[in-house]
Amino acid sequence: MSTPGAGESTALSRELADFLIEFSIALHKNAIYPEGHPLLSQAVRGLLSRMGALLKDERATLSIGVARRQLIIEGVATDPNHPLLRELAQRLHRHQLGAVRFSAGITNDELADFLATVAVDASRMELPLGLGDPEVLQQWAHARLFPLTFEQLELLDDDGDDDDDMDGRSAGGARSAALWIGLARAALAKESANDEELPSTDPVVVAQAIDDHGKDVAYDQVVVGYLLQIAEELKTKQGKEAAALQKRISRLVASLNPATLERLMDMSGDTMQRNKFVLNASAGMSVDAVVDIVQAAADTSKQTISHSMMRLLTKFAAHAEMGQEPVRPQMDEALREHVQRLIGEWSLDDPNPDAYRVALEGMAKASPLFSGVDRYPAEPRRMVAMALEVQSAGDAVWRAVDGLTDNGELGVVFDLADQAAESYAREAMLEYIATPERLHALLVADTFDLPLLERVVNRLKHAAVEPLLDTLEIADDRKAGALVDLIASIGMEAAPTIFARLPLARWATQRLLLVAISRLPAWPDGFTPLDYARHPDATVRREAQRMMFKDQLLRDEGIKIGLMDGDDRNVSNALGAAARGCPPDAVRLLLERVDDGSMPEALKPLAVKVAGATRSPTLLPWLLAKVEGKKGLFGKKLADTTPIMLASIEALAQHFADKPEAQDVLALAAKSRDDEVRTAVTRRASVAMRAIPDPT
Repeated sequence: MSTPGAGESTALSRELADFLIEFSIALHKNAIYPEGHPLLSQAVRGLLSRMGALLKDERATLSIGVARRQLIIEGVATDPNHPLLRELAQRLHRHQLGAVRFSAGITNDELADFLATVAVDASRMELPLGLGDPEVLQQWAHARLFPLTFEQLELLDDDGDDDDDMDGRSAGGARSAALWIGLARAALAKESANDEELPSTDPVVVAQAIDDHGKDVAYDQVVVGYLLQIAEELKTKQGKEAAALQKRISRLVASLNPATLERLMDMSGDTMQRNKFVLNASAGMSVDAVVDIVQAAADTSKQTISHSMMRLLTKFAAHAEMGQEPVRPQMDEALREHVQRLIGEWSLDDPNPDAYRVALEGMAKASPLFSGVDRYPAEPRRMVAMALEVQSAGDAVWRAVDGLTDNGELGVVFDLADQAAESYAREAMLEYIATPERLHALLVADTFDLPLLERVVNRLKHAAVEPLLDTLEIADDRKAGALVDLIASIGMEAAPTIFARLPLARWATQRLLLVAISRLPAWPDGFTPLDYARHPDATVRREAQRMMFKDQLLRDEGIKIGLMDGDDRNVSNALGAAARGCPPDAVRLLLERVDDGSMPEALKPLAVKVAGATRSPTLLPWLLAKVEGKKGLFGKKLADTTPIMLASIEALAQHFADKPEAQDVLALAAKSRDDEVRTAVTRRASVAMRAIPDPT
C-alpha cells in the first residue's frame, strides 16, 4: 500500500495497515508451525500489541469486512493487489466468513486460540468455519466471526423486473451479489446465535435497519465500506448485473432518512474519501440517488449548494428519468458531469461566494456534452524527472511515482533518482519508494526481481531485515539463496536481529540463518556455532561445523565433532578439514570408527590417509596390521587387497618408510603381482590428498 498523496486519502492509515499485515503474518505462522512453537507466541504478542494500540479511547471494537480479494476496515477497502492483504482476505473468504470483529479486552489466550482456529485451511476441514457450527464462531468473549453463506448468492428480483438479474452465475454477477449481500448482512447484523442466516436483501428493509441503528462509528464504517465498493463497482462495470445492483443501491439511498444519509457521508471526517465516493456514485448510480448523495455530502462538508443549483440538478434528474427519449442520455450525462465539476470546486476550504457564483453560472450555460477530462496529462516519468531536476516534491509528484510503481516501473524511479543530484527532493523520493511495505510486496510477488530488491534493501538497511527474515521462513529453495545474500549484504546491522531469530526459527531456516551469519564481517555478540554443531538436523550441524572449521579457536573441536557425526556428508567434511591439519587426539576417533564399522565404507580409505598424515607413533602398529596377512610356508604374506589395505600401504610408504618395521612390508608390496599394491607403494602424498574437498 503506497502512501497516499493528494486526493488519495482513502488509503489505509499506517497503523491499520501495519495491524492487517501483522494479522496476515500471524495467521500464516499458525498455519506452518506446530502448536507450542516459540514463534507462535511471539506472533500472538506482536499482534496483541498492535491491537492494543488500536482498541483504546473511543474505539472499543475493530470490525473487518471480508471480500474475495480485499478487506474493509473503518470504511476503507484494502488494495486487492497487495499480496499479504489479498492472501489474508482469501484465507478468510475460503472459510465463508463475511466479517471479523475484535473487542477491547481481548487476552493473549483468546487471540492465540482464535488464530489457531482460523489458520487451519478450509480445504483441510470437513466444512469451512462459516458453514459449520455457529458456536465455534462465538466461542471467544472478545473476538467474533460472522459467516457469509455464498450458496445463497442467487438473488431473485425484488421488484419483479426482468432486467434485475444479479444471479451470481457470471463473474460480474457473483461480485455484485457478494457486495449487496455483504451490505445487507452488515446493516442487519444481530448478536444472536442464529445470525448465519442470510438477511433480507430488500433495499427498503436494509435502509430501515440503517435508520434504526443510530450513530455507531464501527457500524457506520462497515456500511460505508460496502457503499464505497459498490460505488466503485458501478463506476467500472456495465451489463445487467451492474444494472441490478444500481437499482438496489438507488432504492436504498432513496429510502434512507436524510439525517441518516448525512451521517454516513461524514465518513469519519475524511473529505477526500467523501469526495471520491460522490464522484464514483455520480458515475454509476441512478440520477435521483446522485442528487440525494450530493445534497447529503454538501451538508456534511459544510458546503453550501444554492437552491438554484439544487433545482438545476433536480431538473436534470427529472429529464434523465422521465424526459423524452432523445433528451434522456444528454440530461443524464449533464447531471453527472456537473456533479463532478461541483465536487472539484469543494477543494477550497472556504470558497469565495463570488467565485462560487461564477462557477455556477458557467455550469448552467455549459454544453451538456462538455468534458472536463485533461487530454494531455503529464507523463509520470517526465513528471518525476522534472521534480528531481528542479528539486521539488509534492502531491503531484507522489501521484506520478505511484503511477510508475503501480505499472511495475519502480526501477525507473530508482534510475531517475540515481541520476539526479543530491537534494531534498531526491532523498524524499527515495524514502517514499523504499519502505518495508513495498519490500514486502516485492518479496511475495510472482516475479522475483533481485536487482530491484537489492536497491530497496540497500536503501532500507536495518529496516529491511525483518521483512527479509519473514519471507525467508516461507521461501522455496529458488528464493532462499538470494534472500540469504540480501540479508548478509546489510552487514552487522542485521546481526542482532538474525541472532534473536535463530533459536526460534524452524530447522530449515536455522541452516540458512547460519549461512547468513557466516557471511557477515563478524559473528553477533554471544553467538557461537558450537551451540548448533550437535543439532538434531544434519544440515544445521553441517553449517555450524563449517563455521567452526574456519575459526582457529574452534577448528579442532569442530573436526572432532564432525568425525563423530552420524551423517556421511558431515563426516566427509570433517575429514576434508582434518586433511589440512588433523588434531592429534582425533586420530583415535578415526581408527575406532574404521575398526567398529561405523565409518561409512566409502570414507574409510580417506580416514586412513588423514590419520597417516599425523605421523602418530601409535598409528604404525595399526597400519601394519591392516597390510600384513598370515605367515605362509615362505614367510610373510600381504593381506587381501582391499581399499583399507591399499590406503594403509600408501600411509606407510609416505610417512613411515624410514621405520624398519615398515620397510619389510613395503619391500614385499613392491614385489607384489598386484598392480594396485605396487602403485600404492610409489603413490605420492600430494596425489593421494589432492581429491579431498575443502569443507569450508
